[in-house]
Amino acid sequence: MVTEFAQIEIKPGMEEAFIAGVAKSRPLFLAAEGCFGMGLQRSVEEPTKFLLMVQWESVEAHMVTFRESPAFQEWRNNVGSCFVAPPAIWHGATVV
Repeated sequence: MVTEFAQIEIKPGMEEAFIAGVAKSRPLFLAAEGCFGMGLQRSVEEPTKFLLMVQWESVEAHMVTFRESPAFQEWRNNVGSCFVAPPAIWHGATVV
C-alpha cells in the first residue's frame, strides 16, 4: 500500500469552498478501485495550505486507474477552481 500526499495551496477566501468540495468528493475516492481511505489536513500557521492523503493499493491504482476515470474529472471539477497552482504530489510507503 502507498499513500498519496498532495500538497495543495488554495486561493485566499476559497478555503471553505475547497473543504466542501473535498467532502463532496470523498465518496468518489472511497468508491475508486484500489482506494482504502483518505483524509485532509489544514495548516494551522498558513490556513490556505492543505495536505490531502489518500491510501492506495499501488501507485498505478492512483496514477492510472483513478486518474483516467470519470471520478477524477469530477474531483477536479469540485475543487480545481480553488487551486493557486496544481498540487504537488508524491507517494510514500511506510518504513517504520
